[in-house]
Parts: sequence; structure tokens; C-alpha cells
Amino acid sequence: MEAYVKSTIENGIGTIEFFHPQSNSMPSSQLKNLVEEINNLGKNDDAKVIILKSGGEKAFCAGASFDELISIQDFETGKTFFSGFANVINAMRKSPKLIIARIHGKAVGGGVGIACAADYTFATENASVKLSELAVGIGPFVISPVVEKKIGTSAFAQLAINATEFYSAEWAREKNMFQDMYETTEEMDAEIQILAEKLAASNPEAMFELKNILWKGTDHWDHLLTERAAVSGQLVLSEFTINAINQFKSK
Repeated sequence: MEAYVKSTIENGIGTIEFFHPQSNSMPSSQLKNLVEEINNLGKNDDAKVIILKSGGEKAFCAGASFDELISIQDFETGKTFFSGFANVINAMRKSPKLIIARIHGKAVGGGVGIACAADYTFATENASVKLSELAVGIGPFVISPVVEKKIGTSAFAQLAINATEFYSAEWAREKNMFQDMYETTEEMDAEIQILAEKLAASNPEAMFELKNILWKGTDHWDHLLTERAAVSGQLVLSEFTINAINQFKSK
């Protein structure tokens, strides 16, 4: 199957689904399309609440595209590349609609950022998480504000420093990355539908005000995450990082 980002609206529930054949990794074009869909549903009065999910049955999101990452040869291209997830996170936090994330499988790097940028996150027992950036000579700089906001500095440091290890969905639930966790996708989807229907019937103005409270103190993130993208955009050009990425891809 080819990569896609698509959205639907039914009974007040907006659903955005993304897919990429390489474990739902996210090249720049995919991230741009995801931002557009989040913004479009945010402006559409027919969507009272948004569900964000990915296609397939394996990984939820493998993070940034390594094929695109290894092709970066200058700072501006690198900064633009790393701004992709920054734009997704900022679109999610600034959306006037509450966003529910459906994490059905492993989340790596930017996938963890998406899980943490949602206002409410469901997961299955298969949804282990990892921040692998340090292992390839970069760091989770762009997503660190939203991950740290969600799970705290200590848990973020654990993920970021021990960058080769997956942490279980239960660990993520205990750290409040996931609010609810289920054994199967069927059980999870049933509960997501129940919550989404309740929210679709709730007062939109009240949900908008709640969203503002949830994201209080993040108005500077447009600038902050761009700064963080610049840090990564510089590091990706280093000889150390180039060698580390090539070694990672050859495994």
C-alpha cells in the first residue's frame, strides 16, 4: 500500500488516519499532510472531537523517515526536516478540538511525541515506546517539551538516555503517557468510540476552554520547537551522526 493521510467525519467525530508502508514512519510530505488534516478538522464545525490513529496492525509510528534523514546535506534542509514533527505537535496543541490518540502498536521517536501531544491517549498492551534519537547521534530535542510535559522530567530522561531500549505500554501508562490501556485493539476501539461519542455530545465551548487550560504555558512553543529543530538540523550533519545512522540502517 502507498502512504496516505486521510480524514472522515461521522456523527460529530472527526477521524484522522495516517499510514506509511515502512512501519508508519513519517517523511516530510506525510507530516505536512498530517498538519493540514489536523488544521482542517479543527476548523470544521461538523467535527466536535478528533481521533488520531494510524493504519496497519504493527507499529503505530516509527518516527521520522530514516531514508530522508540520511539524505540531508545542509543545515536548512535539516532544520526543515526536523520541523516536521514540531509542526504536528504545535497543530495538535493549538487545535480547538480535543484530540484522542489511538496507539495500537510500537511508538518510536516522533511517534512518542504524537502520543504525548494528544489530549487523551488510548493504547494496547503492544504499544511499547522508545526514544532512539541519542543512539543515532541526535536527541529527542523537538519532542522533548511535549513528552516532558506529559510524563515528567525523570521519566523523559529515562527514555531519552536509555535510547536503545523499548519501555512497555504498562510503563507508559504508569507514567501517564497513556490514560487507558487494553489487551486488544477491539476492546480499545470500543472504549474510544464510547468516549468520542460522549465528547461529540458535549458543549464545544466548554471543551475549547478545557483545551486552553490543558495547554496553558505553551504559547512559546512555536518558537521553542523551531529552535530545537535547528539543533537537530545541525547535529545531523556531523560525521558521528552520519556514521551512526548508516550503521543503524545496515542492521
